[in-house]
Amino acid sequence: MSDGETYEIIDDTPEAPRLPGHVVLSEDADQALDAIGLDILSQAKACVRAFGDFHLALSGGSTPMPLYERMMIDPAYREMPWRRTHLWIVDERCVPFDHEKSNYGQIREIIGDHSDIPKSQMHPIHAYDDDADTRYEAELREVLGWREKGHDRLDFVLLGMGDDGHTASLFPHSPALDVQDRFAIFNRGPAVTPPDRVTMTYTLINSARFVGALVVGPKKAPMIHRIVNGIDTPRDIPIKGIAPLGGELRWYLDPESARWPV
Repeated sequence: MSDGETYEIIDDTPEAPRLPGHVVLSEDADQALDAIGLDILSQAKACVRAFGDFHLALSGGSTPMPLYERMMIDPAYREMPWRRTHLWIVDERCVPFDHEKSNYGQIREIIGDHSDIPKSQMHPIHAYDDDADTRYEAELREVLGWREKGHDRLDFVLLGMGDDGHTASLFPHSPALDVQDRFAIFNRGPAVTPPDRVTMTYTLINSARFVGALVVGPKKAPMIHRIVNGIDTPRDIPIKGIAPLGGELRWYLDPESARWPV
């Protein structure tokens, strides 16, 4: 470098997008997993102190599985009160639990088989049964009904987002988007990526105490940009319909998902 020559340091870290709710922008995807994981732990401990139990709803898919594995082996999560936790499934494909695409099957293998959570507090969706949605709704209402009125809701719902803006199994222009009087419902038809699904509804998710949306990777950046800058409705981008009533919505992003799409 010659005398007087300088280099300009360029910070290409994106600003946090102005999404509804609160945005946690981590340095990378790995830190985003830790951010939402430690928030789950914090909420769990607070809810156990306040109510005696913790109701956690988890999503499937490739993005959160490393988090679930980390919660089983990382000492940072050793205080997770699994014995006081009720574990619910946000959505499920209409396949048996031993199918590689079963959300419950994967979550049971990671968490259920390696924690001290009682089997009676693992709540699968038997999505291959004709009455799966009504059975799951009845179980939700019965178990949550043991709580004092006003606190009879899910404590933490972990969501993801597809490249098309779907969340849970609420797909763009699919029938389940219009359901307002149910906690769980089958979602079928040409707008739903096969196979058919059973999904929690907006009604149940938006009643939760805390909703965390884990969205990482460059493929998600165009949709994040559309959510921030577009005029699309929840029918076009279902995750835009997530708006907790009396609860908190928090997005967990990495720089790749938050970066302005090229």
